[in-house]
Amino acid sequence: MKTLLTVFALLGIALSPLAEAGVKNVVLVHGAFADGSGWRPIATILEHDGYTVYVVQEPLTSWDADLAATRSVLDRAGPCVLVGHSWAGMIITELGDRPSVRSLVYVAAFEPDIGETAGSLQEKTPPAGGKSVVPAGGGSLYVNPAEFARDFAAGVPKATAHFMSISQVPIAAASFDAKVTVAAWSKKPTFAVIPQQDRQINPDLERFMAGRAKSETLELPGSHPIFLLHPKEIAAVIEKAAETSK
Repeated sequence: MKTLLTVFALLGIALSPLAEAGVKNVVLVHGAFADGSGWRPIATILEHDGYTVYVVQEPLTSWDADLAATRSVLDRAGPCVLVGHSWAGMIITELGDRPSVRSLVYVAAFEPDIGETAGSLQEKTPPAGGKSVVPAGGGSLYVNPAEFARDFAAGVPKATAHFMSISQVPIAAASFDAKVTVAAWSKKPTFAVIPQQDRQINPDLERFMAGRAKSETLELPGSHPIFLLHPKEIAAVIEKAAETSK
Protein backbone atom coordinates (compact mmCIF):
# COMPACT_ATOMS: atom_id res chain seq x y z
CA MET A 1 0.00 0.00 0.00
CA LYS A 2 2.82 2.42 0.88
CA THR A 3 4.43 1.75 -2.50
CA LEU A 4 1.19 2.58 -4.30
CA LEU A 5 0.81 5.77 -2.31
CA THR A 6 4.35 6.77 -3.27
CA VAL A 7 3.67 6.09 -6.96
CA PHE A 8 0.47 8.12 -6.85
CA ALA A 9 2.33 10.99 -5.19
CA LEU A 10 5.11 10.94 -7.80
CA LEU A 11 2.55 10.99 -10.61
CA GLY A 12 0.70 13.84 -9.00
CA ILE A 13 -2.49 11.81 -8.66
CA ALA A 14 -4.62 12.98 -5.78
CA LEU A 15 -6.24 10.31 -3.67
CA SER A 16 -9.96 10.65 -3.00
CA PRO A 17 -11.13 11.08 0.59
CA LEU A 18 -12.58 7.56 0.49
CA ALA A 19 -9.22 6.11 -0.51
CA GLU A 20 -7.48 7.88 2.35
CA ALA A 21 -10.10 6.98 4.94
CA GLY A 22 -10.55 3.84 7.01
CA VAL A 23 -13.31 1.31 6.47
CA LYS A 24 -16.56 2.55 4.91
CA ASN A 25 -18.94 -0.23 6.00
CA VAL A 26 -20.88 -0.31 9.27
CA VAL A 27 -22.87 -3.27 10.59
CA LEU A 28 -25.49 -2.40 13.23
CA VAL A 29 -26.90 -5.11 15.51
CA HIS A 30 -29.95 -4.40 17.66
CA GLY A 31 -30.55 -5.48 21.23
CA ALA A 32 -33.30 -7.31 23.10
CA PHE A 33 -36.89 -6.05 23.15
CA ALA A 34 -36.26 -4.12 19.91
CA ASP A 35 -35.53 -4.54 16.22
CA GLY A 36 -33.23 -2.98 13.66
CA SER A 37 -35.54 -0.05 12.87
CA GLY A 38 -34.32 1.71 16.01
CA TRP A 39 -31.01 2.33 14.25
CA ARG A 40 -32.67 4.56 11.64
CA PRO A 41 -31.38 7.92 13.00
CA ILE A 42 -27.84 6.55 13.14
CA ALA A 43 -28.06 4.93 9.71
CA THR A 44 -29.33 8.17 8.16
CA ILE A 45 -26.34 10.12 9.45
CA LEU A 46 -23.83 7.46 8.44
CA GLU A 47 -25.22 7.13 4.93
CA HIS A 48 -25.21 10.91 4.52
CA ASP A 49 -21.53 10.84 5.46
CA GLY A 50 -20.70 8.24 2.82
CA TYR A 51 -20.86 4.99 4.76
CA THR A 52 -22.57 1.81 3.61
CA VAL A 53 -24.80 0.58 6.41
CA TYR A 54 -26.04 -2.94 7.07
CA VAL A 55 -28.68 -3.58 9.74
CA VAL A 56 -28.90 -7.06 11.22
CA GLN A 57 -32.42 -8.26 12.04
CA GLU A 58 -31.53 -11.09 14.39
CA PRO A 59 -34.65 -12.94 15.60
CA LEU A 60 -33.81 -13.13 19.34
CA THR A 61 -35.20 -16.67 19.33
CA SER A 62 -31.91 -18.26 20.41
CA TRP A 63 -28.21 -17.52 20.79
CA ASP A 64 -27.37 -19.66 17.76
CA ALA A 65 -30.05 -18.01 15.62
CA ASP A 66 -28.80 -14.54 16.53
CA LEU A 67 -25.23 -15.49 15.69
CA ALA A 68 -26.30 -17.02 12.37
CA ALA A 69 -28.23 -13.90 11.36
CA THR A 70 -25.26 -11.69 12.17
CA ARG A 71 -22.76 -13.92 10.37
CA SER A 72 -24.94 -13.78 7.27
CA VAL A 73 -24.69 -9.99 7.15
CA LEU A 74 -20.98 -9.96 7.97
CA ASP A 75 -20.35 -12.36 5.10
CA ARG A 76 -21.50 -9.72 2.60
CA ALA A 77 -20.50 -6.51 4.36
CA GLY A 78 -16.75 -6.61 3.79
CA PRO A 79 -14.34 -4.72 6.09
CA CYS A 80 -16.51 -3.04 8.69
CA VAL A 81 -17.13 -1.48 12.04
CA LEU A 82 -19.35 -3.84 14.04
CA VAL A 83 -21.78 -2.05 16.37
CA GLY A 84 -23.97 -3.66 19.01
CA HIS A 85 -26.65 -2.30 21.33
CA SER A 86 -27.49 -3.95 24.64
CA TRP A 87 -27.81 -7.74 24.16
CA ALA A 88 -25.99 -7.42 20.85
CA GLY A 89 -22.82 -6.71 22.79
CA MET A 90 -22.75 -10.46 23.43
CA ILE A 91 -23.06 -11.11 19.69
CA ILE A 92 -20.37 -8.71 18.52
CA THR A 93 -18.00 -9.99 21.21
CA GLU A 94 -18.41 -13.54 19.91
CA LEU A 95 -18.15 -12.68 16.20
CA GLY A 96 -15.90 -9.65 16.28
CA ASP A 97 -12.69 -11.63 15.82
CA ARG A 98 -13.55 -12.22 12.15
CA PRO A 99 -10.90 -10.61 9.89
CA SER A 100 -13.45 -8.35 8.22
CA VAL A 101 -14.34 -6.73 11.54
CA ARG A 102 -11.83 -3.93 12.07
CA SER A 103 -13.27 -2.31 15.20
CA LEU A 104 -16.12 -2.68 17.68
CA VAL A 105 -18.57 -0.17 19.14
CA TYR A 106 -20.63 -1.09 22.20
CA VAL A 107 -23.72 1.10 22.70
CA ALA A 108 -25.31 0.59 26.14
CA ALA A 109 -24.12 -2.97 25.70
CA PHE A 110 -22.66 -6.00 27.38
CA GLU A 111 -18.89 -6.43 26.89
CA PRO A 112 -18.46 -9.95 28.23
CA ASP A 113 -15.27 -11.87 28.81
CA ILE A 114 -14.82 -15.50 27.78
CA GLY A 115 -17.17 -17.77 29.75
CA GLU A 116 -19.47 -14.98 30.92
CA THR A 117 -23.19 -14.81 30.24
CA ALA A 118 -25.56 -11.87 30.07
CA GLY A 119 -27.45 -13.35 33.00
CA SER A 120 -24.39 -13.66 35.21
CA LEU A 121 -23.35 -10.09 34.43
CA GLN A 122 -26.82 -8.79 35.31
CA GLU A 123 -26.76 -10.72 38.58
CA LYS A 124 -23.35 -9.28 39.42
CA THR A 125 -24.57 -5.68 39.12
CA PRO A 126 -28.38 -5.63 38.79
CA PRO A 127 -30.01 -2.87 36.75
CA ALA A 128 -32.56 -0.51 38.26
CA GLY A 129 -35.28 -1.66 35.88
CA GLY A 130 -34.58 -5.37 35.98
CA LYS A 131 -37.85 -6.31 37.68
CA SER A 132 -39.86 -4.95 34.75
CA VAL A 133 -38.47 -7.73 32.51
CA VAL A 134 -41.13 -10.46 32.75
CA PRO A 135 -42.17 -13.67 30.97
CA ALA A 136 -43.78 -13.13 27.56
CA GLY A 137 -44.78 -16.76 27.05
CA GLY A 138 -43.08 -19.52 25.11
CA GLY A 139 -39.91 -19.30 27.17
CA SER A 140 -39.24 -15.69 26.22
CA LEU A 141 -38.98 -12.39 28.08
CA TYR A 142 -40.06 -8.84 27.42
CA VAL A 143 -40.38 -5.51 29.23
CA ASN A 144 -43.75 -5.01 30.88
CA PRO A 145 -45.43 -2.50 28.55
CA ALA A 146 -46.78 -0.57 31.53
CA GLU A 147 -43.22 0.06 32.70
CA PHE A 148 -41.50 0.31 29.32
CA ALA A 149 -41.36 4.10 29.10
CA ARG A 150 -39.81 4.37 32.56
CA ASP A 151 -37.44 1.40 32.56
CA PHE A 152 -36.44 1.16 28.90
CA ALA A 153 -37.17 4.36 27.00
CA ALA A 154 -37.09 7.26 29.46
CA GLY A 155 -36.73 10.56 27.63
CA VAL A 156 -37.99 9.19 24.32
CA PRO A 157 -41.11 11.01 23.03
CA LYS A 158 -44.23 9.49 24.58
CA ALA A 159 -45.77 8.28 21.32
CA THR A 160 -42.49 6.70 20.20
CA ALA A 161 -41.97 4.97 23.55
CA HIS A 162 -45.52 3.62 23.43
CA PHE A 163 -45.06 2.17 19.95
CA MET A 164 -41.74 0.66 20.97
CA SER A 165 -43.47 -1.00 23.92
CA ILE A 166 -46.19 -2.64 21.82
CA SER A 167 -43.85 -3.63 18.98
CA GLN A 168 -40.99 -4.94 21.12
CA VAL A 169 -39.44 -8.28 20.18
CA PRO A 170 -39.22 -10.75 23.09
CA ILE A 171 -35.94 -12.56 23.62
CA ALA A 172 -35.50 -16.23 24.48
CA ALA A 173 -34.80 -16.48 28.20
CA ALA A 174 -32.26 -19.23 27.51
CA SER A 175 -30.10 -16.77 25.59
CA PHE A 176 -29.10 -15.13 28.84
CA ASP A 177 -27.31 -18.37 29.80
CA ALA A 178 -25.23 -18.51 26.60
CA LYS A 179 -21.49 -18.26 27.26
CA VAL A 180 -19.23 -16.33 24.92
CA THR A 181 -16.17 -18.24 23.70
CA VAL A 182 -14.29 -15.27 22.22
CA ALA A 183 -13.47 -11.84 23.66
CA ALA A 184 -13.08 -9.91 20.42
CA TRP A 185 -12.51 -6.65 22.32
CA SER A 186 -9.13 -8.01 23.39
CA LYS A 187 -8.03 -8.12 19.74
CA LYS A 188 -9.64 -5.10 18.08
CA PRO A 189 -9.94 -1.34 18.68
CA THR A 190 -12.99 -0.91 20.88
CA PHE A 191 -15.32 1.96 21.75
CA ALA A 192 -18.16 2.16 24.27
CA VAL A 193 -21.08 4.52 24.80
CA ILE A 194 -22.59 4.48 28.29
CA PRO A 195 -25.99 6.05 29.07
CA GLN A 196 -25.81 7.54 32.53
CA GLN A 197 -29.46 6.78 33.32
CA ASP A 198 -29.58 3.28 31.85
CA ARG A 199 -32.11 1.11 33.72
CA GLN A 200 -31.65 -2.05 31.60
CA ILE A 201 -27.90 -2.51 32.09
CA ASN A 202 -26.44 -0.89 35.18
CA PRO A 203 -24.13 1.98 34.14
CA ASP A 204 -21.63 0.83 36.77
CA LEU A 205 -21.51 -2.58 35.07
CA GLU A 206 -21.02 -0.89 31.70
CA ARG A 207 -18.17 1.18 33.17
CA PHE A 208 -16.56 -1.95 34.61
CA MET A 209 -16.78 -3.84 31.32
CA ALA A 210 -15.55 -0.89 29.26
CA GLY A 211 -12.63 -0.37 31.63
CA ARG A 212 -11.68 -4.03 31.53
CA ALA A 213 -11.80 -3.96 27.73
CA LYS A 214 -9.85 -0.70 27.61
CA SER A 215 -12.59 0.74 25.40
CA GLU A 216 -12.47 4.38 24.45
CA THR A 217 -15.57 5.50 26.32
CA LEU A 218 -18.16 8.24 25.95
CA GLU A 219 -20.78 8.79 28.67
CA LEU A 220 -23.99 10.56 27.73
CA PRO A 221 -27.06 11.59 29.72
CA GLY A 222 -29.98 9.39 28.82
CA SER A 223 -31.66 6.00 28.98
CA HIS A 224 -31.07 2.62 27.36
CA PRO A 225 -32.03 3.52 23.73
CA ILE A 226 -29.38 6.23 23.79
CA PHE A 227 -29.10 6.05 19.98
CA LEU A 228 -32.53 7.73 19.77
CA LEU A 229 -31.54 10.49 22.21
CA HIS A 230 -28.04 11.29 20.95
CA PRO A 231 -27.76 10.01 17.36
CA LYS A 232 -25.20 12.61 16.28
CA GLU A 233 -22.83 11.85 19.13
CA ILE A 234 -23.08 8.10 18.64
CA ALA A 235 -22.67 8.35 14.88
CA ALA A 236 -19.51 10.38 15.56
CA VAL A 237 -18.14 7.56 17.73
CA ILE A 238 -18.87 5.03 14.98
CA GLU A 239 -17.21 7.23 12.39
CA LYS A 240 -14.16 7.64 14.60
CA ALA A 241 -13.97 3.86 14.90
CA ALA A 242 -14.14 3.63 11.11
CA GLU A 243 -11.56 6.34 10.48
CA THR A 244 -9.05 4.77 12.85
CA SER A 245 -9.50 1.28 11.36
CA LYS A 246 -7.49 -0.11 8.47
